[in-house]
Amino acid sequence: MLGHMARTLVVKATAGADAPERCAQAFTVAATAVAAGVDVSLWLTGESTWFAVPGRAQQFDLPHSAPLAELLHVILTSGRVTACTQCAARRDIGPDDVLPGVRIAGAAVFVEEALAEGAQALVY
Repeated sequence: MLGHMARTLVVKATAGADAPERCAQAFTVAATAVAAGVDVSLWLTGESTWFAVPGRAQQFDLPHSAPLAELLHVILTSGRVTACTQCAARRDIGPDDVLPGVRIAGAAVFVEEALAEGAQALVY
């Protein structure tokens, strides 16, 4: 499907419960790519930052969409999940508040990942 070139998909989720369809699309695309063997980095920004906190993804419900908690589990198992530093700080979310495997990092790290050789960035 992807040929012989190693690729990385960097997905930035900018919406949470405030725009549930856009949020679910970001998680669905990231989880689908992980399942296909793609190197995936999911960035949680804006309201989606809340999903870095234990229990929050379980509260998300969108009809005809895979459960967000399951999608997040798939991504955490084989990909990377990062919460935006400033977004987390605005919500009083610190390193001790996030799910195991979630890191908190800033824009410089996002830019580095998005501009890496063979990377494709998508923003939802």
